[in-house]
Order: sequence, then C-alpha cells, then structure tokens
Amino acid sequence: MSRFLFVVPPLVGHVNPAVGVAARLAARGHRVAWACADPSLVRRLAGRDAHVHACAGPVPGVDGAVRPPELRGAEALKFLWERYLVPLADAMAPGVHAAVTDFRPDVLVVDQQAFAGALVAERLGLPWATSATTSAEFAGAYDGLPKVAEWLRERLAELRARVGDPAGTADPRYSPHLLLVFSTPELIGPQAPLGPRVHYVGPSLADRPAGPGFPWEWLDPGRAKVLVTLGTANADAGDRFLAECRAALRERADRVQAVLVDPGGPLPDDDPGKLDKDVLILPSVPQLPLLARMDAVVCHAGHNTVCEALWHGVPLVVAPIRDDQPVVAAQVVDAGAGVRVRFGKVTAPRLGEALDRVLYDRVHRAAAARVRTAFRAAGGARAAAAHLERLAAASRGRRAEEGR
Repeated sequence: MSRFLFVVPPLVGHVNPAVGVAARLAARGHRVAWACADPSLVRRLAGRDAHVHACAGPVPGVDGAVRPPELRGAEALKFLWERYLVPLADAMAPGVHAAVTDFRPDVLVVDQQAFAGALVAERLGLPWATSATTSAEFAGAYDGLPKVAEWLRERLAELRARVGDPAGTADPRYSPHLLLVFSTPELIGPQAPLGPRVHYVGPSLADRPAGPGFPWEWLDPGRAKVLVTLGTANADAGDRFLAECRAALRERADRVQAVLVDPGGPLPDDDPGKLDKDVLILPSVPQLPLLARMDAVVCHAGHNTVCEALWHGVPLVVAPIRDDQPVVAAQVVDAGAGVRVRFGKVTAPRLGEALDRVLYDRVHRAAAARVRTAFRAAGGARAAAAHLERLAAASRGRRAEEGR
C-alpha cells in the first residue's frame, strides 16, 4: 500500500480529472488524501468522505481573484499569474507542508497550476507527479513569445525563493519524475513532447455527483442535438455569445434541438428550465451522460469540455475566450475535429454556418472519431494510477537502499 497526496487548486476543471485517478488508487488499496484551498469543493466532487487537508488561498469569486471579463491575451495571463496562481501558491505552501507532515505521502500528485505542491515536494526531497489538466503547456504555447516565457520563469524563480528549495531547478509545472497528460498526441499534435517521464493517458472520467433532474424525455430522437456550454468559470462573459447561439439554434428548430447551459442566470426573455420547442436553457446539466446523446458541442474550448466531447466522438464549434483556450481550440481545428469562431464578434448566422459544418460534414465527425479511439486506448484513470504506483514503488525502493 502506498500513500498519495493530491494537491489541487480550487477549480472544478482541475479537480475533476484527479478524482478518477484518486478513486482508482483507492480501489486498489492505496491511501489517498487531498490538499486544497477549498475542501468543500473536493468533497463535492470526490465524495463526502474524501480526506482533505485545508490550505489557505484565494478561491474564484473572492475579492482580488475576480478577473474582469474584458481581459484577453497577455493581460489576462498576467492577471491570472499575479492575482491568482502565485498568491495561491504562497498561501497554500504552509498547508501543503503540514499535510505532508501529517499524511506522510510516498508521492505527491500535483496539478500543473498548484505550484506549492511541486515546490514543497522538491524542498522535502519527495517525488511528485504533474497532473496536467490542460495540454496547452505541451503544445508550444509560448514558442513565439520569448518575453512572456521569460516573465513566467522569473515569477516562478521568485516563488521558489520564498516557498521552495532555492537550489532547486525543476520547473514546478513539469515534474522531473512523471508527467501525466490528460490528452493524447492525436489531439495535441506533432509538437507533443515525448520522453520516458511523459505519459499521455487521455481523459480521466469518473462518476460525478447527480445534479437536478434532467428532462431526458424532452430529447427528440428525430432531430440532431447540440450542447452549448461555456464551462463553470465564464458566466461573467457569456451573455452575448449565448444569445447568438440561441438565435442560431432557433432558426434550425426543424432539424436541431439544443441544450444551452447558462449558469449566470436567465438570458433576456427566457426562464431557467423553460421547455422551449427547440432550446432548453438550464443553469447546469449532467454533462457526461448528456454528451453520449449529443451530435455537436459549442463551447469555449475549455480542456475538460473538449476532451469529454471528443471522448464521445462529438465534433465541436469552439469559441476560445482566454487562458489556454486559444491553444486548445487550435488543437481541435488542426485535428479536424471542429470549427473555430470568434467569441467576441461571432453572429448568429456565422454560428449557424459553423454548426451546420460540424453536424453535416463527415470530415469533422470522422476526425472526432479518430481522437475518440486514441483517447479510449490511452487508458485514462486506470493508466494514470498504474504510472503512479510504479513511481511510488521506485521511491520506496530508493528509500530502502538509502536505509531510510
């Protein structure tokens, strides 16, 4: 039996992939614990009995961590690092250290954006694995932006001096021991790095807590079905885009039904849960089982949503907003599995054209099916758990040789 400590930021899209891996390890008899700035989020996603060590740190929505919706590009990235990721690491570090002291893990499983986990592990001489819940960092996102890449390295060096081992050299985003990438080269593209420590395991999907009941009987088997979602973190920016989607879909009511997720509140002239003839608007949906019924997805190119859609072989219309989303959107387009539109300027006619292409062009559906095949062959949570077991066994072997 080994002990694994999962260190995650309080972000749904970063916790969800780890949940399946943690459940697989627990089912195989290992001890699993978590360190997070929002224990209630982990327990909601991983189960009420999850062993969670509370850490300090900002959570989305608190003062100072709310990013203005109009920020894009380099300004959005700067805000994310300076106002959220770096403060989160500074605040989490003492709690992660306390969790390690209390739980005594063999391996830390550290989300790519939970820098404190990697730096504390390095300082204490413990092996750690990177949980790469977005593949953007592995797709040459900063290849043409050397000043941005250098600015990020400087912020990490300053952070290491405060909470890590000043003599350390590993980038906390990329473990020197094991990188678990929840995607595959078939989506990332030819720039996907290779090496003995890099393992592409595809999406890690696990059962999720049941939300409000969904009216499954509303779905019409005679029409194509489309899911429209901007994820959990973009409600502040989506009203105009969702309204254009609704208009495009209503024009196709004779052949298309749509489920539109609007967590921010009802769109103008709509009531939440309204059973329209063509567009059902809800604040949340059971996304995984719903995707099995969908013919297309319109989304913000969030990594989890894209991978969950392609796991089901569903082509996409992607409208990236910020952060890693433009990189993931480019991966979808380059793989042939979808069409990209401009989030801030797209109109209902243009959205309708993009939807028609992914719904009726066999090229996109065939490309999505190719990615689905690669994802399912990669092994998901099962493969990730096996790699972590090997890392833990190797760590125990080294400690035994050293007499510790």
